[in-house]
Amino acid sequence: FSIMLSSAATAAVVGRAMSLRLRSSLTSSLGSSPCFSTASTTATPLFTTSLPALRLTRNGHVRVIAAGCRFMSSDIETSIKNIRNVGISAHIDSGKTTLTERVLFYTGRIKEMHEVRGKDDVGATMDSMELEKEKGITIASAATYTSWKDHNINIIDTPGHVDFTIEVERALRVLDGAVLVLCSVGGVQSQTITVDRQMKRYNVPRIAFINKCDRPGANPFNIVKQLRTKLNHNAASVQLPIGLEDKMTGVVDLIRNKAYVFGGKQGMDVEVSDVPDDLKELYAEKRHDLIAALADVDEEIADLYLMEEDPSEDVLVAAIRRCTIARTFVPVFIGTALKNVGIQPMLDGVVDFLPSPDEIENIALDADDESSKVILDSVDKTKPFVGLAFKLERGQFGQLTYLRTYQGVLRKGDFIFNTRDNKKVKVPRLVRMHSDSMEDVQEVHAGEICAMFGLDCASGDTFTDGTHKVTMESMYVPDPVISLSIKPKNSKDLEAFSKAINRFQKQDPTFKVHLDPNSRETIISGMGELHLEIYKEMMERDYNCPTVTGKPKVAFRETIQGQSKFDYLHKKQSGGSGQYGRVIGEIIPLTGEDAGKLEFVDETVGTNIPKTFIPSIKKGFEEACEKSVLTGHPAVGIKFVLRDGVTHPVDSSELAFRLAGIGAVRQAFETAAPCVTQPVMTVEITAPEEYQGSIIGDLNKRKGTILDSETSDNSVTIKAEVPLNDMFGYDSDLRSNTQGKGEFSMEYTRHEVAPNNLQNELVQTYKDELSGRNK
Repeated sequence: FSIMLSSAATAAVVGRAMSLRLRSSLTSSLGSSPCFSTASTTATPLFTTSLPALRLTRNGHVRVIAAGCRFMSSDIETSIKNIRNVGISAHIDSGKTTLTERVLFYTGRIKEMHEVRGKDDVGATMDSMELEKEKGITIASAATYTSWKDHNINIIDTPGHVDFTIEVERALRVLDGAVLVLCSVGGVQSQTITVDRQMKRYNVPRIAFINKCDRPGANPFNIVKQLRTKLNHNAASVQLPIGLEDKMTGVVDLIRNKAYVFGGKQGMDVEVSDVPDDLKELYAEKRHDLIAALADVDEEIADLYLMEEDPSEDVLVAAIRRCTIARTFVPVFIGTALKNVGIQPMLDGVVDFLPSPDEIENIALDADDESSKVILDSVDKTKPFVGLAFKLERGQFGQLTYLRTYQGVLRKGDFIFNTRDNKKVKVPRLVRMHSDSMEDVQEVHAGEICAMFGLDCASGDTFTDGTHKVTMESMYVPDPVISLSIKPKNSKDLEAFSKAINRFQKQDPTFKVHLDPNSRETIISGMGELHLEIYKEMMERDYNCPTVTGKPKVAFRETIQGQSKFDYLHKKQSGGSGQYGRVIGEIIPLTGEDAGKLEFVDETVGTNIPKTFIPSIKKGFEEACEKSVLTGHPAVGIKFVLRDGVTHPVDSSELAFRLAGIGAVRQAFETAAPCVTQPVMTVEITAPEEYQGSIIGDLNKRKGTILDSETSDNSVTIKAEVPLNDMFGYDSDLRSNTQGKGEFSMEYTRHEVAPNNLQNELVQTYKDELSGRNK
């Protein structure tokens, strides 16, 4: 029930010093109560939360405020309609973690707000790693849950740095909706584009939140324009800011025709009033823009728009929800997380506009026939269980596996099967995660996210109850772009070093390890210098294993630019049965999206080569490409077409044809216009305008190509493409050139042909290495 207290009632309550008893009574009797406005003596319900407490506002009203409560499926069964699985993603330093901290506070999940970088010696809730608190960045995605307006919300806070992009990939793979956070000054930046591309890859509906509107130069409407032009979204603001920069105090709701002003300690007092007179003209203009944007994609709104009728609040909310879920519209919210403005209305947007799990079509593949698709039913609880392990991490009690349930019910003690290896495992413990803390539950239903201990699996594995074999499509894993050698500083730490390497490989698909067969060094590869540096520090902190690393190496590749035919005979006779295998065909360059792949095509007709030898030839082709002939780097972008061959009745074998495949590639490679390619990065630099000349000069020295330069409010944003090989040490050079006022982000774009002088240098270095080994 609701409680309505006038100022007289307030005086009575306060005068008799009954607030503590009344609070206790309300807490025990109310399951959910609204917060009240301080704008009038008649209380107006605003943002619903749970477990109420009383607060006396500055004009004498009692407000019922919440400490928040989440009902777990093991306690009270929550309707799937009331579940939201949401990710918070953005460019680095857009305020994602600060926003998540406010969300947890206003929903009552935490009692106090703390700041990023651990300025108060505590740090943000979602940055639980010591490294995250020290560096002020999110390194690993963190999961939590909370409740808002009788809805359970599972939240995953993701990193903004491109080096940890796999964390965003796996979060978006299992989420139903997302909040795209943008800085009101920086707007759409390089990693914003990457995150948006990832959302499109997994068909994730999103709302946008323009954060940091308290910054000098804040211009939220310019950011809405960038969403439309740079990301091609049909985006429109659903709010107006009341003031900007240091004068921002609230927002105007374009849907409900109300103004919300946030005051009091930590923005807890929300005053509701009519639209201020000085904003009425802008309100009419932006509401018209909102309706026009919806009319382009929604029939009901289009009909009203053509008849010049103003849609009601309910009609507008329903239309925005329909179009957001259909990914034809992006509603844009405005606020500043640091100054506690606009968070509660954004939470309303999550509930009102983002989908519940049953509104998203989840498709699995038949494990025996991957071309056959199986639509999963998240509503019927009697259906067989299906879940996806999307994240692994080292927990207090062993490996912790994060699981998204797509169908059926998973209970503690159940036996489940890993589709990849058909292993049967028991679920010894089910927990819900809140950053680095956990709460035990007895069962989870479809649409929910949980974690389990004691499962030996890999990231991306599908689990079922064993009654039917299906597999979920795995996430996209980008290739590493940088490598370096690593070894423990002390030989006694070899065991700890090995444990750390194995753990990191299991939990991070972009972290690769191999042993160089020539130098006998352990080589680790990742998405950037920071990525590998973090793992190096984690070895020392978590495993007490200090390490020594070599100079970073760029992930060069080799490819071909022309076609070349081969007719290769592998023949060896040394007493007894020999080796004989002849292969005929050609190699062809792959272009476009396939330029980083290898393709094997069998076009043989008849039985000149028995089909049992074809896999061996393919294996030989792939083995030859692992270490190519020019520089020893992997070869990519090659299509191997096998057309004919010859066998010997006695001497032909799988080994002979594997070696014939290797020889054929090496024979044809030299005449197919081979070349070396290097990774090219998109670099985005933001700095004060007066340093523009020195920044561009430095980029030119690094063989960079300037793509765009945009000046706004005495700040310049420069976008360029620069070879990764020329980007080492750029961080310190940028600090020097801008007196520490510049910042940059870098993202892999593609591989392109390296300059001739660099190719010659790499070829000569490889020849010297080979000749040194032969001495």
